[in-house]
Amino acid sequence: MGSLDDKSALITGASRSIGRGIAEAFGREGATVAVNYHSNDEAAEETVETIENEGSTATAVQADVSEEMEAKELVETVTEEFGGIDVLVNNAGILKPSTLAEMDVETWDQTISVDLRGTFLVTRFVIGDMLDQGEGRIINIASQLGFKGATELTHYSAAKGGVIAFTRALAREVAPDVQVNAIAPGPIETDLLDDTSDEWRENKKAEVPLGRIGTIDEVVPTAVLLAGDGGDYYTGQTLSPDGGDAMH
Repeated sequence: MGSLDDKSALITGASRSIGRGIAEAFGREGATVAVNYHSNDEAAEETVETIENEGSTATAVQADVSEEMEAKELVETVTEEFGGIDVLVNNAGILKPSTLAEMDVETWDQTISVDLRGTFLVTRFVIGDMLDQGEGRIINIASQLGFKGATELTHYSAAKGGVIAFTRALAREVAPDVQVNAIAPGPIETDLLDDTSDEWRENKKAEVPLGRIGTIDEVVPTAVLLAGDGGDYYTGQTLSPDGGDAMH
């Protein structure tokens, strides 16, 4: 028996990194999982195959969550196939470092569009059915930078800070039927860090009280907690597996 038996979950940006880790963990816990992806269909199918090989059901669904009609069709497709969505994880996001002085408007708009607008859109199309069924869990993937900020990441920090505020406001709006929480990871070994320098990594390690960059496997259990019975008394909260990088 898994903690998510008989639950259906939609996870955006689930073909890689933290999203993939959450999708595979949900599958191991017994959930039926929709693996949303933007462009890497091969990685999405690999994620589905991993979930199915461990005994659960999964499907890959392509959509750009920052586009209104694509987000709507994503939710409709998953709802029709699974008969409903019990857990939504808004994970899709991008990160392109730039100083504000050098940042073009397109970079700002794209970051806000994917990281914040995408969270709004998919939630908007899921929330009605959750309220109708009288229950549901929404987990938004934010970042510790939504609390503390970082140089060259004003756009990303603004988007993730918006996700945290969105989480708190929506949690009040839809309680007690739907529980809405966020996860704000610290620096985690994902492909978002592929372009960072050795100097950046050493400086980041020195900033983090636990002295290291975290792993995907250290973030995933928080999502499992919030999605299952262990999360029954959480709403409007932001949990931070971040090594102490942003204490709040």
